[in-house]
Amino acid sequence: MHDNVPAWLGKALKNARAGHAKLTIAQIGGEDVLNKGGFKLTSPAFADGEELDPCFTAEEEDSVAPPLEWTAPPAGAQELAIVVEDPDAPTSEPFCHWLVWGLAPQKGKLLEGEVPPRVGKNAFNNSEWLLPDPPTGQGAHDYVFQIFALDLPLALMPGAGRADLVAAMKGHVVAAAVLTGTYEKNEGGDDFDGEQDETELLN
Repeated sequence: MHDNVPAWLGKALKNARAGHAKLTIAQIGGEDVLNKGGFKLTSPAFADGEELDPCFTAEEEDSVAPPLEWTAPPAGAQELAIVVEDPDAPTSEPFCHWLVWGLAPQKGKLLEGEVPPRVGKNAFNNSEWLLPDPPTGQGAHDYVFQIFALDLPLALMPGAGRADLVAAMKGHVVAAAVLTGTYEKNEGGDDFDGEQDETELLN
């Protein structure tokens, strides 16, 4: 476990390393809210720490966001939000792949490719699931799905950015959970959607 990653978060991650200290949950979560009341995030498409199927990445045409399922949050929750980040990108902040909020505070799910009620801007400034596309040769990147149960409904409009969402959630998290998928770009793999890889913003 890396020294910068909170111990409580390191225990919840399969392979904690320096970049995980930048995750949203590391900034606004805590041991007291992680998996509180049995709150849990899972996916029927991959187990925690397993590789994402190419159909959820830039490796295949018509790729979409993976399906997700979560248990009922603790009493007092009024809204759920999801943040998906790549902590392995060499950026000052984790590379944001998905911002979702407006989810009902109850047991629920998002189907494969389902459009959530409210979606914010990802690292490429688009309001959609940003297909994982790490640079070839960097090895597998983690894609950390983080769900937050909040004690108030968010007033953010669709299209808000990561900083806006994090600021709105800060101090209002009553429970949180994480789920990690990994993905390594195949040698010679191409993007079917025409987008540059995740280091494009660095150049």
